[in-house]
Amino acid sequence: MFRSVFTKYITVFMLIIIISFIIQLSIISTLIGNYSDNAKNLEITRAALAFSSYLEDRLNESLFYYSLERLCEGSPVTISTSLRTMLNFANHMSFLVTDTNGVVLFNKGDGLPKDIEDNIKVSHDILNNVVKNSYYLFEPTQDDPIFGKNLIVCGVVVKKDNAVVGISFACSTNAGLADAVLDSIIKTVVLSSLWIMLAALIAVYFISDRVISPIKSMRNAAKSFAAGNFDVRVPVVGHDEVAELASAFNNMANSLAHLEEMRNTFLENVSHDLRTPMTTISGFIDSILDGAIPPSQEKYYLNIISNEVKRLSRLVTTLLDITRMQAGERKFTKTAFDICEMARQILISMESRINDKKLIVEFNCDHENMYVSADRDAIHQIFYNLCDNAVKFSREGGKFRVTIRSYARKIHVYVYNEGQGIAEADLPFIFERFYKSDKSRGLDKTGVGLGLYIVKSIIDAHGETIDVKSEYGSYCEFHFTLEPN
Repeated sequence: MFRSVFTKYITVFMLIIIISFIIQLSIISTLIGNYSDNAKNLEITRAALAFSSYLEDRLNESLFYYSLERLCEGSPVTISTSLRTMLNFANHMSFLVTDTNGVVLFNKGDGLPKDIEDNIKVSHDILNNVVKNSYYLFEPTQDDPIFGKNLIVCGVVVKKDNAVVGISFACSTNAGLADAVLDSIIKTVVLSSLWIMLAALIAVYFISDRVISPIKSMRNAAKSFAAGNFDVRVPVVGHDEVAELASAFNNMANSLAHLEEMRNTFLENVSHDLRTPMTTISGFIDSILDGAIPPSQEKYYLNIISNEVKRLSRLVTTLLDITRMQAGERKFTKTAFDICEMARQILISMESRINDKKLIVEFNCDHENMYVSADRDAIHQIFYNLCDNAVKFSREGGKFRVTIRSYARKIHVYVYNEGQGIAEADLPFIFERFYKSDKSRGLDKTGVGLGLYIVKSIIDAHGETIDVKSEYGSYCEFHFTLEPN
């Protein structure tokens, strides 16, 4: 799988580079071709104009006048010598002179036939275009008897006393130069592309390996998780998105390990809470059936059996409650009720336990009656659970306080007790399933770590908040909010 991802990554990257170089080469080729054509056309036009100007100057000399035919007849002496510098400089060009009828009078250069027959003339179409526009830049057709193919020609009129007496032509014999330059550029670009692709391939290999290695580690860790081993962690290198993913994966692993630990603790607690009452019930029933317990004491032991059965029932009810909430089957119906009156009733129901521990009870309300909008039974379950825990974990003679305040458009309920409190390390997990901060069961001998989870679930379902403050060995205070009616 990862080799396939790596191969795809390399292939896509190389394709992007190759396509980029092809586009770049096309653009360069087009620009060079256009520049070469423009430069070539400009050079030919300048050469043709210069040649025509030279001829006109010779024809219009003040000392004597030459006819174009006479001037060209004396070309080996008169023109060749005078044009030697121009022809040497423009050694890739050919020059040709015709009269107004297209008869060739002068031919110098490598791009044209050495001997042009007398009956072969420059076409009237070309002559007319040159005369009409004073100069004419064109590419001859392949069947042109004089210029042939693969040439660029510029014709310019030659005047004497402002009258057209002939036409001069400059022909480029450099048709292959642009192709040669272009071939050289293509070879250079291809060679540089190969080196760049090699360097890119090496770079992409190491980059890809860095990206994919954490994914491989995550795959191996996931396999370990599937086998029940939650101790494996992924190395976190750097601060990029992959590092964030690895860090999130490790956080998930920590959560899974913590959840697994709580699950095991829960199973131990449930097993203990199921086994102990069942053992008690079984033992007392067998003793009654065997006659080991006198009839006068049977009622006492039957009461014990009844209490143990109720304890088992509460445990099963709690588990079913959690299952229903997780499945979304438990619905909450909001009604208006007095939260202060509910608090009084709960405190009265715990009066005997409070007196047994000699607790100092404080009850504070902003008003005599304070109404909230919530599911009455669910809030009673929350309130009773928090007060029950507060009494259970209070030290003897400690303070037990219930406070109800109204501010910030919410009703705030506080349940405070002085006692062992909750360790700072346990605070982040106190509302999770199966979590028990009293793992020794020294104070809480009946709980299985589900009460506060149910409390948090009910509060979340109401769209409210709950939090806890505690100093280990000193105090603990739970606080939750409700919507006022």
